[in-house]
Amino acid sequence: MTTWTKDELDRIEPADELSLAPRCDPGTLDPPTTIWVLRDGGDLYVRSDHGRGGTWFGAARTRRKGRISTGGVERDVDFAEVDDRVVDERRDAACRGADRTEPTAGGTARAVTLKLVPR
Repeated sequence: MTTWTKDELDRIEPADELSLAPRCDPGTLDPPTTIWVLRDGGDLYVRSDHGRGGTWFGAARTRRKGRISTGGVERDVDFAEVDDRVVDERRDAACRGADRTEPTAGGTARAVTLKLVPR
C-alpha cells in the first residue's frame, strides 16, 4: 500500500483545502471541487458538507478513484470508506477546531467521510 510522504503531508496540511476530481470511466476527470482536507497522523480525510447527496461525494464513493491537488502536491488517489469511531472523535474535534461548518463536524459527517489513499 502506498503512503503519503512526510513532505506531501507537510505541504497539504497548512493548505487546509484541496481540489478533488473523481475519475470518470474513460480515464478523464470530473471538474474539480474545492473541499476541506483533514490530516490525522499520516492519513488524509475529506467530508461532504452536502451529505451523501453531494455531487463530488457520490462520484468519489462510486468510482473510488480520482486526483487531488493543493500546496504544490498533485496526486492520484483512491477513495476509501471509513468506519473507525475512535478516529472519528479526533476528526470531529479537528473540524471544530478549524472553525469549519457544523456539517463537517459531528455525527452525520461521519457517514460522509472518505480517506484519501495515495496511488
